[in-house]
Amino acid sequence: MKEYRRLYLLILLALAMAVCSHAASTHRGYVRFGGLPIAGAVIRAMQGDKELRTFTDSQGAYSFSYLMEGSWTFQVEMSGFAPLRRDLTIVPDAGATVWELTMLPLADMNTQFPLQSEENAADRSPLTAASPPLVIPNGTHNVAETLLINGSVNNGESRVFGNNRRRGPPLYTADLNLTANNSAFDARSFSLTGQNTPKPTYNRSEASLILDGPLTLVRDGPRLTLIYSRTQNRDVRVQAARFPTPAERSGDFSAEAIPVVDPSTGLQFAGNVIPPDRISPQARALLSLYPLPNFTSEDRYNYQVAIMGGTHRDNFQLQTGASVWGQQFAGSFGFQRARTDSPNLFGFDDNPRNSAVNGTLNWSGRLAEDLFATAGYAFRRTVAQTLPYFANRVNVSGDAGITGNAQDPRNWGPPNLNFSRGIAPLFDGQHAYDRTQSSTFSQNAAWSRGLHALSFGATFRRQQFNLLSELDARGTFTFTGAASGLDFADFLLGLPAASSISFGNADRYFRQSGYDAFVMDDWRVAKSLTLNLGIRWEYEAPVTERYGRLVNLDITPGFEAASPVLASEPRGSLSGRIYPESLVDPDKRGLQPRIGVAWRPGATSSVVVRAGYGIYRDPNVYRSIAGEMAQQFPFSTRLSLGNSTLTSLTLANGFITPLLAVPNTFAVDPEFRVAYAQNWQLSLQHDMPGAVQITATYLGIKGTHLQERTLPNTFPSGGTAPCACQLGYVYLTSNGTSVQHVGTIQIRRRQRNGLAASLEYSWSKAIDDAGLGGFHIAQDWRNRRGERALSNFDQRHRMMVHASYTTSGFGVLLGGRMGTLLRGWTVMTDWRVSSGSPLTPTVVASVPGTGVTGILRPDRTGVRLQAGATDTLFNPAAFSLAPEGQWGNAGRNSIPGSGQFALDASIGRTFSATEGAEIDLRVDFTNVLNRVSFASWDTTLNSVHFGLPTSANSMRTIRPSLQVRF
Repeated sequence: MKEYRRLYLLILLALAMAVCSHAASTHRGYVRFGGLPIAGAVIRAMQGDKELRTFTDSQGAYSFSYLMEGSWTFQVEMSGFAPLRRDLTIVPDAGATVWELTMLPLADMNTQFPLQSEENAADRSPLTAASPPLVIPNGTHNVAETLLINGSVNNGESRVFGNNRRRGPPLYTADLNLTANNSAFDARSFSLTGQNTPKPTYNRSEASLILDGPLTLVRDGPRLTLIYSRTQNRDVRVQAARFPTPAERSGDFSAEAIPVVDPSTGLQFAGNVIPPDRISPQARALLSLYPLPNFTSEDRYNYQVAIMGGTHRDNFQLQTGASVWGQQFAGSFGFQRARTDSPNLFGFDDNPRNSAVNGTLNWSGRLAEDLFATAGYAFRRTVAQTLPYFANRVNVSGDAGITGNAQDPRNWGPPNLNFSRGIAPLFDGQHAYDRTQSSTFSQNAAWSRGLHALSFGATFRRQQFNLLSELDARGTFTFTGAASGLDFADFLLGLPAASSISFGNADRYFRQSGYDAFVMDDWRVAKSLTLNLGIRWEYEAPVTERYGRLVNLDITPGFEAASPVLASEPRGSLSGRIYPESLVDPDKRGLQPRIGVAWRPGATSSVVVRAGYGIYRDPNVYRSIAGEMAQQFPFSTRLSLGNSTLTSLTLANGFITPLLAVPNTFAVDPEFRVAYAQNWQLSLQHDMPGAVQITATYLGIKGTHLQERTLPNTFPSGGTAPCACQLGYVYLTSNGTSVQHVGTIQIRRRQRNGLAASLEYSWSKAIDDAGLGGFHIAQDWRNRRGERALSNFDQRHRMMVHASYTTSGFGVLLGGRMGTLLRGWTVMTDWRVSSGSPLTPTVVASVPGTGVTGILRPDRTGVRLQAGATDTLFNPAAFSLAPEGQWGNAGRNSIPGSGQFALDASIGRTFSATEGAEIDLRVDFTNVLNRVSFASWDTTLNSVHFGLPTSANSMRTIRPSLQVRF
């Protein structure tokens, strides 16, 4: 205990030295030539006498994971290209830096040249060459990325290095990184139940090695870079649950206040006990998979266990490049494999395995004095395998007498079981052997003329998704108490409220092509004004299946009738419409204009104004749609049923298709449009005395044609059907919209006297009617307006405080051995405080006429929503079941989420071992104060855990790492 107290005091002392908070920042970037990635480029990060080095990968990307905030000098070197040098200010969450290389003249290829300087950010192009990743707002936008303004933080000065030469890089280099961690350094996981669950012993380790050098002794000859990394991490999470008690397992519910009714008579069972002969044999068989409670408590949990999972990953990369007659050639090859051990609460471990092979081949050359061109080819193939825990071992469903689900040995196992009142759901993974493959051809060119720098290019992609997997091969049962009054009593009686299943047509061969082209003009109107004008066109063809095994529904206006339409027979029987092979019309309206402006009001002013506008499309929408259409009748068995007099369900026959059942449960609007977002942003940056900089930013995002799902012709429980129409299928359209506004103020103090700090506060609000950030089906299919609410990722307030302090000056002041010992240490801290994301109250009950559960919402009672008890997030009395015949009036995302707090820290130093060798020692602390913050809450009205937390974020960890460069 004393050792932990000393460690705690040392951490607090380190934090006090920092004065305010900051954490290590990750700097990322891309090196390109004419828009194509450059692999194997050397990236140097220098600050004083400290220098770090890394290399770009096959995508031209690089990163420095732990950089002290403040000003760093970065240098990019690549054989055959003019070296680049730039001063950057490292700040948290900064966007990626793009480096565009310029080829040396042929006569100068083998001549050592002075370093070129980058001009001031405000004098350069305000738009990056690459499009930001944002398509649809997701709550984690980086303002630097969405603004599209190129360059780093500007402080009203520009450094020119000219003839400031440094000694060239060594002929051969190596970089060794080691990170290790043991459970002894980590705090115990938080216990939701207060039980003292023993902490298992585990280790984590990561290692990487980078070797770089020429294939011959000629420095400018062909180079080879070898990169190998291995990760072996184990993590422990303490999970609490409610399992059936011995009394409940035997059918004894005498301790329950809710009467258990015999569905066959409508009368309560004597003593609230189900007779043994009434318990379903299927339920008895499945009960054997449930562990007994491991503690007795009046709390609603009665089982807690520490679950240890692990990740094993290997990554090998080989990169090479050469210059032949003034032409640059580069290639790369990579291989990755990973294995995950992640047992669930029941001890089922499916051991997913993944592997990938990738390669690239790039050419770049000068076609004219001011015209450069690049061309490239990239290939990638991945294999993902999952074998369920019971596969080829035990046919749980078959042995229990459950019929109608998949009986292939690869899919053996139990059906999924869901309970409305909080009993832990039974589940296991699905078998999968999926192979994906992509080939990409790209060509880009750059041309400069006067004040204009024009770039243009095009890309073609061909993708294959070869799948051998099912959506839900063993099926799912949901129990709500609709038959007897208690969900677990319904289970023992073998009477589910709903069932669903999807299997068959497991081998699916999807194909897709994609095209894009762009033109961009970087126009330097004046020294203080730069415009970037561009337009991009993107087209992703809808996914097709090699053998035409796709099924959509041909629907009449008003949803009065629906009939299957097959890709092999694409004429709709109801509408007469001729469908394309993909059963979805292609959307070729992919023009995306973009404009950016960077302006300095005066030649000596430190004020910089940036603005931008652009349109961005979502490029990955069709694969999930094809996956839904591929597993439908007549190619597979797919059901979603609710228990009723017409579709009587039991555990034994819940997956057998009734005569009146709807065999197709998914349909998509054939005129489906690809979603896009309009982004606009304005920022004002101003330098203050004392190396302080203030930046104010406004960001607006409007999403259009977002995915929206409804259940046509459905009605609330106890209500009247709108018509004698077909129901039971989910209908996907592109009618959703969203809007987000973000205002940010950032105050930064650049490194001075060893201290750097920043404070950033953001206020934001995001609203949509499509359930962005999760899978969502509208409660009332005729009331889209009722689904408009805060987005799932909405976070109203966020504040981040960062700081770093380097003891260089402090060590010199002391002198002697003590000064040598204390000099050069960098202490970094990071505070993050935010409001929570909103939550939606739900009721576990099936929508009448369907097997869909989890989309119904309760009624608001008018009682104050704020928590009435200290252990709940909100007051459970604020909600109640909706009256018969009415939809619940509680809004989507109407519960404010819990706030989040995090304090991390690190301390590190670079040691010079011998000439040409350096050692970086670093220790990272996460959740320094070991403070509890909850990650999720139970918002299901039926559940006994309603309003209580269901999981907590990680507690304190301490992780040392070592990096050796020579």
